Order: sequence, then structure tokens, then C-alpha cells
Amino acid sequence: MTRAEVRRFRRSRRADPAYSDLGGLLQALIAGVGVLVVAFLLVRATGASALTVTLLALVVGVVAWGLVSASSGLRWRRRARLHAFGEANGLAYTPQSPAGGYPGAIFDVGSSRTTLDTLRRLSPRALDYGNLRYTTGSGKQRRTHHWGYLALQLDRRLPHMVLDARANNGLFGATSLPTAFSRDQVLSLEGDFDRHFTLYCPREYERDALYVFTPDLMALLIDESSAYDVEIVENWMFVYSTSPFELTAAATHHRLLRIVDTVGAKTITQTDRYADERIGDRSVDLVAPRGQRLRSGAWWAAPLAVLAIVGVLLWLLVSFLTSM
Repeated sequence: MTRAEVRRFRRSRRADPAYSDLGGLLQALIAGVGVLVVAFLLVRATGASALTVTLLALVVGVVAWGLVSASSGLRWRRRARLHAFGEANGLAYTPQSPAGGYPGAIFDVGSSRTTLDTLRRLSPRALDYGNLRYTTGSGKQRRTHHWGYLALQLDRRLPHMVLDARANNGLFGATSLPTAFSRDQVLSLEGDFDRHFTLYCPREYERDALYVFTPDLMALLIDESSAYDVEIVENWMFVYSTSPFELTAAATHHRLLRIVDTVGAKTITQTDRYADERIGDRSVDLVAPRGQRLRSGAWWAAPLAVLAIVGVLLWLLVSFLTSM
């Protein structure tokens, strides 16, 4: 896009709060305060003349302002491109908005939850993909988390099920998801599926999970989304990336929409007649309370078990060596 196009777009969005540029203004303010602090320290440390320090501060200030302006320009160019892309493909682009409304595992943790660079479609069925940012902890323990996500609306409400991708797990196989689930809800599936995912489903819903995760759907999941965690909850399917999606790259959109067209389409077809037999009425689109949410567990349980085993092995080794 040309600079003129970006400027026109920026002017057209001046009153839209979703396009607020407070971040850029904050950067400029921080840069200005930094320049003043440096100037003050130079005067105190070197005894330089006020004129010299003033000139140096002006130079540094101009450079800092130029960097902030360049960053703002790149940000608005990105926004203009994504808005144009969305219009051309029937998607509504939103640069930032408060996150909420989704029942997925990453949407109800932390504070300052914000969705960034989202592209949404409301019909023929809801589709939404973009990035999520939130913070946890406070003080020195404060941490900002970034996720990429895709949300696809299903036709029926389903039991809560999570496919924890092994490819993005942490040390000792600890889940990357913000919530760990009790291990007694793990269901092993046939073939080599367990090498790619750990499937969690509520107790006594194992047969329901097998109804959903047929061999052909499992094959699609391995081929198309083994790098991502997948969650099915209520009438939504979520795909999570542990790093934000680069939405100015065409390959990102191709991959995400291919997941929608393969994994998503097969999940919809496989579940469009699902009914929880515990409700007793197939016409009712509900899941019994015991199947609505997985039970959470301790994230440190698996690493602790591994450490305990390693500790026992080391003790046996030391005992054997000292007895020789």
C-alpha cells in the first residue's frame, strides 16, 4: 500500500477506539522522559554546559521521535493491509479489543486480556482468528503471555475435550496450556495418534470421544494441526498456537484456513448429529453437567514424578557404586 493510502486509512479511523494509538503516544512519552533524564545525568556527572547538554538532548530527542514515528507508520501500514485483506475476503478486521466471551482455556486467565489483529466472519458460521495477549502475576513475577488462536463455531454442543499437542510441550512434557487437566481423564487412541496428542475427555465420556475422533479425523489432525493444541468446548472448536500468528504472511492464512477446511469441516460433519445420551432427549442441544468441563489437575505432577524416578535411579546407582 502507498503512503497516501495508509494516510487516508489512518484519517478514516481516527474516531474508532479500536484503532487507538495510545501505545505510540506512550512510546513517545517514555522516549521524551528518557532524554530529559540522560541530559540531567550528563550535567551532574560531567559539568558540561547547559547549551551543550541541550543540543545533545535535542539530537537524541529527534532520533527517538523518528524511531517512534517510524514504528507508528509501520503499525498503521500493517493495519491498513489487514483491513484491506479482510474486506477482500469477507472478514471484519479489528486491531485490538477486550478479550472475552469465549469458553476456551486461554480466554479466562490473567488480566488485561486483549485480542490483537483479529479477523472475523459471522456467517455462514462464525469464524475468528488472530492473537491474544494477557498478563499474570504482579511485581517481579508479572509476565505477559502471547497466543495465536482460531475459533470455529460448531453445530452442536459437545463434551469438553482437549488435544494437548506434544510438539509444543515444555520440560518433562509439561503442558503449554494455562490450565493443566487431571491425568485420569486421558484417553488413549489407536495408531500413532498418542505420539502427537494427549487427549483429555471427561470420565464416562470415552465413548463420546471415540464417536468424535474417528480415524479419518485423527489423520487430519496429525497432518494439519499437530503443532497446535485443540480444544472443543460447548459448541466451539479452538486451535491454539503458543506464539502469535504472523498475519501479514500469506502462508499463515493458508495454513489456518486449510485447518478450517479439513479438520474443522470434518469435525462439523462428524458431530452434527451428536446428542448426549445422559440428557435423554436427542432434540435437546445440551451436555450433562459432568461432561461440560474437564477437571483441572496440577501442572507440576508429571515433572515431579519424572524427578522422583530420576532421583530413585540416581540413588540406586550411587548405592551400587559405593558397594563395589
